[in-house]
Amino acid sequence: MVKKVFMIVILLAMFGWAVYEFVFQSNDFVAQEEAERENNDIEIDVDLSDDKTNNAREEEAAAEQAEEEADEESDETTEGSEVGLEVGNKAPDFQLNTLNGGEAKLSDYQGSRVMINFWATWCPPCRAEMPDMERFYQDTDIEILAVNLTETEPHTDQVQQFVDEYELTFPILLDEVIEVATTYAIQPIPTSFMVDADGIIQFKTFGPLTYDKMIEVYEDME
Repeated sequence: MVKKVFMIVILLAMFGWAVYEFVFQSNDFVAQEEAERENNDIEIDVDLSDDKTNNAREEEAAAEQAEEEADEESDETTEGSEVGLEVGNKAPDFQLNTLNGGEAKLSDYQGSRVMINFWATWCPPCRAEMPDMERFYQDTDIEILAVNLTETEPHTDQVQQFVDEYELTFPILLDEVIEVATTYAIQPIPTSFMVDADGIIQFKTFGPLTYDKMIEVYEDME
């Protein structure tokens, strides 16, 4: 009898231990699964955050590249403009001595609107145009390079007398061998070119300009 009781106790103990092991392992398994799930959620959040950061960086880089390409295209448009004498061409550069003993170079005026005017003292339309040119020069921020066809003048003193008579304050350039006039294919005078801040010809005309016309062309270059 005692032996049977002993065996029953042992069986109950083993059964209890099996139940305990099952419950404990199940709890450990559930806890492990929850921990792994939390880790996966964290990894997913990190991955999504990284993806968003990478996407933002890629979008920012793409925007910067597009802006740089637009700037380069604009620069190439200006730099790639063909040098010539037609509207839309880049005005040919030149350098001449001035009446006051200095030098003037067209490219030094890059960034400013410039009126290039070819004239001579013996030219009646030139004389008629000069007062309007001086007024135009005083009323705006235009730069005027008045290129005198000096080779056609009796003497440079006559040019100075002309400047004094009309009280001209803009630079007078001396084309002593008609080099620049030849480059610009000047025939009738006065001839004028209006050049924008990028050095591109926006307007040209043969014959005198009135003050109102000068202002109109000037405003169109803004």
